[in-house]
Amino acid sequence: MLALMLVAATTSWLCPLVTAQPLCRWGCPSVPGDRLYFSSGKTHLIKHPCNKNLALYLGRQIFLTKDNFESSLIPFSIPSSMQVGTPEVTSAHFAGSVLLLVVNQKVYVYDYEANFWTASTGIEHPVSHVSGDNCCYSGNSFCMDISNSVFAYLHGDQISQANIYFSDSRGYRFQKYAQERRAELVGTLGGIFSFHSLSQVGLLLVDQQMAMFSYSDHPLNRSFGLPFDYDRTLDILIAPGQKGILIFWFQKNLLVSRNSGQLVESVQVREGQRILYNSILKANITIHSVTANENELAVLTRENNLYYGSLGIQSSSLIKFADQNIWSQEAVLMFTDVGMLEILTPLPDMIFPAFDFQKCLLNIQALLMDPQLQAGICKVELLQGEFENKMYTIDMNSQLELTALMIPRPGTLPVPLVMVSNPHSLGLQAVIYEDGYTYNGDTKHRLNISLKQQHHWGRADPNFTSSIKRPTISTITLDIANKEISCVDLKPLTALISVGCDLEKKIVIQNELSACHHGVLDPVALQDNYSYIIEREAYDPNFQGQQAEEDLEVYYPYEKLGCPLLAYYDTPWKPVVELWREGKFQEVVEAEYVLLEMNGLFTYTYSLTAGTAGCSAQPQNWTTITEMAGDTAFFSWDRENYMSCHDPDYHEPLRWPDVPYQILGGPTENKVVFDQRNGIYIFFISIVDPSYSYCHLETTFSVYVYGAFPLSIFPPITIVLLTVATLLSVWLAYMIPQLLHMEQGLEVSGFWARLYQRCRSSCACLWGRC
Repeated sequence: MLALMLVAATTSWLCPLVTAQPLCRWGCPSVPGDRLYFSSGKTHLIKHPCNKNLALYLGRQIFLTKDNFESSLIPFSIPSSMQVGTPEVTSAHFAGSVLLLVVNQKVYVYDYEANFWTASTGIEHPVSHVSGDNCCYSGNSFCMDISNSVFAYLHGDQISQANIYFSDSRGYRFQKYAQERRAELVGTLGGIFSFHSLSQVGLLLVDQQMAMFSYSDHPLNRSFGLPFDYDRTLDILIAPGQKGILIFWFQKNLLVSRNSGQLVESVQVREGQRILYNSILKANITIHSVTANENELAVLTRENNLYYGSLGIQSSSLIKFADQNIWSQEAVLMFTDVGMLEILTPLPDMIFPAFDFQKCLLNIQALLMDPQLQAGICKVELLQGEFENKMYTIDMNSQLELTALMIPRPGTLPVPLVMVSNPHSLGLQAVIYEDGYTYNGDTKHRLNISLKQQHHWGRADPNFTSSIKRPTISTITLDIANKEISCVDLKPLTALISVGCDLEKKIVIQNELSACHHGVLDPVALQDNYSYIIEREAYDPNFQGQQAEEDLEVYYPYEKLGCPLLAYYDTPWKPVVELWREGKFQEVVEAEYVLLEMNGLFTYTYSLTAGTAGCSAQPQNWTTITEMAGDTAFFSWDRENYMSCHDPDYHEPLRWPDVPYQILGGPTENKVVFDQRNGIYIFFISIVDPSYSYCHLETTFSVYVYGAFPLSIFPPITIVLLTVATLLSVWLAYMIPQLLHMEQGLEVSGFWARLYQRCRSSCACLWGRC
């Protein structure tokens, strides 16, 4: 079978004509609307990286296929109700489950599943291009974010004044995009792209026939990518797979970047191991169509030549296949699978107003067996790993272990290479060793790969690593150094790594000492629509520490909170916070966290103040956070807005050292101190330490405070005076009878008797006059 395919490939390449289906040939009505066409004189094909049967052909006519061009197609039209004016398409992009088209400098969204058109909103200036990427790992939130992110811009605008728009809704809604220091940049806008594998946004600057990339975030925002020639407008193709591979081309040149534009290199032309040309420019050919998949590159020229190359992790090069009559003005290239390439040419149907597609199918592996190509023999028989085409998450302080197996061809010793697309965020360490033999006696080599944040390896300068507070993405690729071009079926092993929140993590409050266990509360009563009253003097619905106007009745949510913890009011207290992952206990959380009573109770404070906590700056508190976030964000204190008062980079002056320090955990022994009040407290807890996890680790729990005697209705000074008066009365009641029997007592009694007689005489005289 392989020999038959080789013969077919080296003689006529046997291009079968795909004919229309009979049902479609006679029964498909023409689609009303304005027939679209591609403004460029070139032909392009955009293939959806996740849906292999979905593709868009751009040429003098535009075709959208959902079955990989197996059926006849009517030229693509946009409904007249869209009122596009001139139906000229300048750019197109698949964003998840929709197709975006720039028609007459406006963006339109076509939902091909629902057959629904709509115009994008939020764009107030003319645009010519849209750009984005697609992530094919379904069911993950950050992967969906990749597919939902789209830029729209006008190519050739002055970069400092360009109107750039961004959408996180697959192009339905756009908003103005602002990037720091863009006003300082010089040149025109050659494009803007989300380089997810580098966790950067890249602006392509074009100035004086040179181009370079400017990046959005630390550490790459302090410099530019290396400049490269840009004397003609370059089409830019982002290879699928989030590996940071960019392909730049126009009719006379072809460039490739493997690191999201930081270094752009010319593509060489080889014959065996010999380099014929250092660049396509020197090969004196005219490029007609370029296509790429995750690992391969193919070029069709107007001179009826087909070139093929591998997008390995080292320098790219192309080899030329034998000359054949394969070019036409409407022809395009498309990879259908690894090592399987098609040349597509639309042909008008003679009966029905539709087009059939002529397909010339090429088996690259069979073509490379031609001895004249000197492709060499692949030195590796097997390269496999359980992580291939999978997605992983590495949270802070976490590590990921991956393994791979390599079996080289006998007598060879190939060198495996491991590379991450974002070394500023993700660091690696690899160990290779012999791991036994196959049944044929071939040596098996095992490769162990350890991955964790670059910060935690301790080997990179802080000016090299990205901000630890920012979640990032990286792709890991395992390939073979100097791999022969004949290793078509030996794909590099890749995996997508999210350095961010592990959604399987959660926090749980330890509840070994509950109020129900000790008989303080009845669990049956708590489940029977239990409610309790919070006195108006004890809570504030606005969380400002002011008394409310009326008492509050609270229904206890037992299904959510269970039985409350038990805490004695006169003992400083803090919860024991546990970290769990996938139902398994991981550790006791020692990171910094904050509490807030959800019903507004303010009858508690903290054992430390800003001064006694050792703060060098004024610490944050719930009041300052609420003022900063707005009235609707009572529970918005989290890792993203927290600033530690012990951080030397936090320069808020320490003006009030006596205010309560409201952060628990971390380097201090701060605890909660309850007022003299018994009752249930329902707390919201949030881990705010930005170095503990990328997740917003939050939960709610309840505490029952007991042991407080009821507060007196009299002020303390009144109680003291009454106590003193009572004791004095008791003393006098005892001492006076004793004194009356002594000499001093008789003198005192005589004094009071004489005083009484005088008062009586004076009163009698006074009454007589009255």
